[in-house]
Amino acid sequence: MTGTSFFSRRWFASVSAKIIIWGILCVSLCFILAPLLFMLTAAFMPAGDIVKMPYRWIPRGFFLSNFVKAVAGNDGSFIFFRNLFNSLVVAVTVSVTTVLLSSLTGYSLSKFHYRGRDAIFMLIMATMMIPFEAIMIPLYIVVTKIGIQNSYTGLILPFLVNAFGIFMMRQYLITFPDELIDAARVDGMSEFAIYRRIILPNSGPVIATLAILSFRTQWDNLLWPLLIAQTEKMKTLPLYIVKFSTEKYTDEGAMMAVALLASIPMFILFFALNQYFIKGAALFSARKG
Repeated sequence: MTGTSFFSRRWFASVSAKIIIWGILCVSLCFILAPLLFMLTAAFMPAGDIVKMPYRWIPRGFFLSNFVKAVAGNDGSFIFFRNLFNSLVVAVTVSVTTVLLSSLTGYSLSKFHYRGRDAIFMLIMATMMIPFEAIMIPLYIVVTKIGIQNSYTGLILPFLVNAFGIFMMRQYLITFPDELIDAARVDGMSEFAIYRRIILPNSGPVIATLAILSFRTQWDNLLWPLLIAQTEKMKTLPLYIVKFSTEKYTDEGAMMAVALLASIPMFILFFALNQYFIKGAALFSARKG
C-alpha cells in the first residue's frame, strides 16, 4: 500500500506540473495573439465599431474601404506602394549582405588560425555594447559629408553587416567538422570554393535564422530612415505608418489596415522559412553553450 501510495503521489505531482505548465503556456499564448487578433479584426471594421465597448471580436462584415484608405493615404497619393518598395529593397539587401559578410567573417574567425584572431573577435563583440543612438549623429554627419543622404545607399550602407551576425555564424561554424574542410583542401578546392560549396549549403538553418532577424530589424527600422529619407518617395514603410497615424483625418480602421498590410511580408517570410528558423535557433542555442 505504501508503494502504491508513493507512485500515486508521484503521478499526481507529474500531472499537476504538466497542467500548470500548459496553463502558463496557454495564458502566454493568449497575451501574444490578442494584439494580432485585434489588429486583424479591427482592420475590417468601421471606426465606430472599434472604439465600442465591449469589443466585438467578430466583425459584422468586411469593411474593405479601410484598405483603400490605407494604401491611398489621406492625400490620395498612393505613396504607400513606393514606401513599401523602399522597405523591401532595404530589408532584402541588408539581409543578403549580412548573411554573406557574416558567414565569411565567421568562417575566418572559426576555421583559420592567425595572430590576433581572438583579439579581432573580441573587438567585434565590443561593438555590440555601443548603442546605435550613440553613433547615430556622427554616422549621419559622415553620410551627409559624402552626399548619400536621401538615397538607398545611405539607408543601406551602415547596416551591411552587424556584430551579432558575425557572432552567430562564428558560434555555429566553430563546431563544423574540420575533416570535411581538410578533405576538400586535399582535393585541391580553393577556400572560396569550400565556403561556397560546403559551408553555405550546410549552414541553412542558421542562415535562415540570421536572414529573418536581419530582415525584421530593417523592416521595423524607424530612426535611421527618419534622418536619411528627406522626400516622401524615399521614405520607408514605418515612416508612412507614423505619418498616416498622426494625420488629422485618419480613422482607426484604416490605421489597423495599414498595420496589417505592413505585417504581411514578415509573416510570409517567417512561415516560408519556419522550419529552418526553428532548427537554426535550436542549433545556435546548443552550439553557443
